[in-house]
Amino acid sequence: MTDKPQSLWAATARPGPDLSALAESRRTDVLVIGGGFTGLSTALHLAEAGVAVTLLEAETPGHGGSGRNGGQVIPGLKDDPDGLDALFGPAATAFAGGTADILFDLVARHGIDCDASRDGWIQASLKDSHLPALERRMAQWQVRGAPVEWLDAQAIAEATGTRRFRGGWRDLRAGRVHPLNYVQGLAAAARRTGADLFAHSRVVEIRRTDAGWQARTQSGATVTADRVVLVTNAYTPPNLYRRIETTLVAANSIQIATPPLPPDLLKRILPGRSVLSESRRVGTYFRIGPGNRLMIGGRGRFSHGGTPADYGIIERELRAFFPEAARLGVEYRWSGRVGMTADHRVRLFEPDTGMIVAMGYNGRGVALGTAMGKALADHLARGTPLPLPSRKIDPLPFHRFHRSYGAAAIAWYRLRDALER
Repeated sequence: MTDKPQSLWAATARPGPDLSALAESRRTDVLVIGGGFTGLSTALHLAEAGVAVTLLEAETPGHGGSGRNGGQVIPGLKDDPDGLDALFGPAATAFAGGTADILFDLVARHGIDCDASRDGWIQASLKDSHLPALERRMAQWQVRGAPVEWLDAQAIAEATGTRRFRGGWRDLRAGRVHPLNYVQGLAAAARRTGADLFAHSRVVEIRRTDAGWQARTQSGATVTADRVVLVTNAYTPPNLYRRIETTLVAANSIQIATPPLPPDLLKRILPGRSVLSESRRVGTYFRIGPGNRLMIGGRGRFSHGGTPADYGIIERELRAFFPEAARLGVEYRWSGRVGMTADHRVRLFEPDTGMIVAMGYNGRGVALGTAMGKALADHLARGTPLPLPSRKIDPLPFHRFHRSYGAAAIAWYRLRDALER
C-alpha cells in the first residue's frame, strides 16, 4: 500500500478556526508566542481570567509538535514522585500528578471534539531488570491515591496483545486524544473566550522598549505588551532571545500507522484501548488511532524530518511486536520535533522582568504542556506561584554539534538496551 504524504492526524482533522496574520501593530497586556498546547492553554486561561492576551503563531495552531505527537495523555514527569518531592516539594509532585486532570477538564468544559478517552496508560518492560523500578514508581503513585495497577506477564499480554513484555503497570489517570483536533479545539475555545490569535505571524525579534516588550513579526507588524510568554519549545528559531534554543535538543519523533485493523486483530491488540509506551531508553509507543489503525512511534535520528532509515527502525519494531498487523502494511508516515533536556525535566526561565519561557517537555507535552499553560496564566493573572522553580538559562555544551552527539547518544542507548536483560 502506498503511504499517504501527510500525518494521520492531518488526514482526519476537523477544520480549525480561520486565523489571519497580524497585519497591524497593536498593544496587549500579555503576549504569548507559540500556538501549541502551552501557548493556547495559557491564552485560554488568561482570557478566562479577564486578561487581554494576544497570541502569535508562526504557522497554524498544531503545525509543530502539538499536532504531530502520539496523542498520549500521560500524567507526571519522568522522575518518580518521591524524587520530585525531594527535588521540588510535594506541591510540584501534586501538579505533575494532576496534569491529565487539567486536560480532560478543559476538554469537557469547552466541548472540545477530539476523541478524548480516559482508558489509561501502560508502561511496559521487555526487560526483567526494569521491573523493580517500574513497580517502585507505581507504588509511589499508589500511596498518593492514584488509580494504578500492576500487570504481570500474563496480564500485560492480555492488555497489549503481545507476549514480548515481562510486566508493567497501568495508570488510569491517563488517556488519549486526537492531538491536532485537541489543539485546534483549544484555539477555538481561546478565541471564543476573548483571546486574540494570529497565525502565519512568525516573530523575528523580541526586545525591551520604554513602552514594554515588543515582538516584531516577519511582516513588520509589532505587538507591544507588559509581559511576554515564550513557548515555542523544539521549534524555537536560533537567536530569537538570549539563545534559549540552546537549552534543549530538538529530537525527531517518528510515527507510522497501519491501515484499519480487521475485527479479529482489533479485539486482541490493546483491547482496553489504553495507550502504551515501554521502558527502554530508546523505546516505542503504541495506540489505536483514528479509523482503528494501529499507530507506533519512537525516537528518530537527529536529522531534518523522518528519513527512510528512521521509518525502517519503527517498521521493524512493528513487525517484532505485532507481526499480523505489520503484514497489513503502512498507510501513514510522519515526524515532528520533541524538546529534550539533559535531565529530562521541563525548563522554566524568567530571563528578564516580565518574560517567562517554558520548554522541554521530553515527550510528555500533551498533558504537561496543557497544565503548564494554566499554571503560567494563573501566575500572571493572580500571582500564583509557579509549580516548578524557574532557573538560569543553561545552554547545553557545544549545542551547535547537538545533531552529532545526539546521534551518538541514541546509538549508545540502543546498545545498552540490547545488552540488558
